[in-house]
Amino acid sequence: MNREEFDQLVQDALRTVPRPFRRAMENVAIIVEEEPVPDLLDDVGVEPPGTLLGLYQGVPLTERSWWAYGNTLPDRITLFQGPLERHARGMRGGLERAIWETLVHEIGHYFGMSEEEIAEVETQYWQRRHDG
Repeated sequence: MNREEFDQLVQDALRTVPRPFRRAMENVAIIVEEEPVPDLLDDVGVEPPGTLLGLYQGVPLTERSWWAYGNTLPDRITLFQGPLERHARGMRGGLERAIWETLVHEIGHYFGMSEEEIAEVETQYWQRRHDG
């Protein structure tokens, strides 16, 4: 899949993120890269044959203080196209879900949510999106 098509899937996924979350996000850049570089994999502790689908880099909202957090570069949510495509095994529906889940997961980190809280949000909203 070319980058433009992939970027469109990311934008589609972003539009389905629950509105309260989207509205509360400030100063966050959502970036697509082809592959994570080896140094990044080392930094986050991913060892072969594992891979990284996405990454949040920044200071979670729960760890910020209003007096000490200003004039900063945007936080970053990076989605890695190659690993996401491989994870989906060439199925478009699987790729859409992988992008959505990864995006929601990284947004959860932005909000300072635990892995368990993120998993609950993913489950609840994915079911609502497809059951209703």
